[in-house]
Amino acid sequence: MHLDLIQSLSLCGDAATPNDDRAGATATRAWVIDGATDLGSPGLLGEQGGAAWLAAAADTAFGATQAATLSDACAAVFAEVEARFMAERRREPVAAWELPSAAFVAVQLLDGALEVAWAADCALLHRGVDAVSWVTPVPDRARESADAAALGPGVAGHKQRSPAVLADRRRARERPGRRVLGVNADTTRAVVSFARVPVAAGDALLLMSDGFSALVDAYGAYDAAGLVTAVEARGLAALAVELRGIEAEDAGCVRFPRFKASDDATAVWVRVAG
Repeated sequence: MHLDLIQSLSLCGDAATPNDDRAGATATRAWVIDGATDLGSPGLLGEQGGAAWLAAAADTAFGATQAATLSDACAAVFAEVEARFMAERRREPVAAWELPSAAFVAVQLLDGALEVAWAADCALLHRGVDAVSWVTPVPDRARESADAAALGPGVAGHKQRSPAVLADRRRARERPGRRVLGVNADTTRAVVSFARVPVAAGDALLLMSDGFSALVDAYGAYDAAGLVTAVEARGLAALAVELRGIEAEDAGCVRFPRFKASDDATAVWVRVAG
């Protein structure tokens, strides 16, 4: 079996800032990476922000490794990210919140089954013959929405983060137990989750950053099955237009409390082929 790429899409949340998402697909592997938004000015890694740097480094590594298993591929990616960080950083981080980190989800076909790896809130939906199911945990924006609401209505209505929002996000970034792809290979390896699921020719896979899965958990426009049905019927571009339309109608972030009016949104739709 192999993977056929049907469509992929990656939208920046704001054209004035870089897109910190990356995605890719080969005949046997696919991945989505979502760099965690920078909470300070560039400098640790030169002029490029840490989120974009990490997403690009991991994306390159996922595309380059020839590892036979996803576990080995991930180990190679984590080691490459750490090596590049140590070689390219310009100074010590000012605090733990400045260390680059990312969410990711990756899949790889092996021996008629699908290996899956993930950290943080990138998501994977699998449409088999009879059902649509989350392979990764069901997306849940409740804590983030509550944190945003606690800072007051319309917290993200202005592009410039207030000192209160910045301090809150830095504290959140330093919470213990974060399960993310970071710049320490051993730490990343210890928190990444793995699964193996049976697949068959004709199955569809939808890999997403949380900016795209917001259609389900943040905005309630679809459930899992409805999202896959809409993607297969209308395509990713139409869903992206719908996503940005929902966000534009709530540009003040009042109906849907959040820290950005629009997040980077990335999706990769692949099909298992015999």
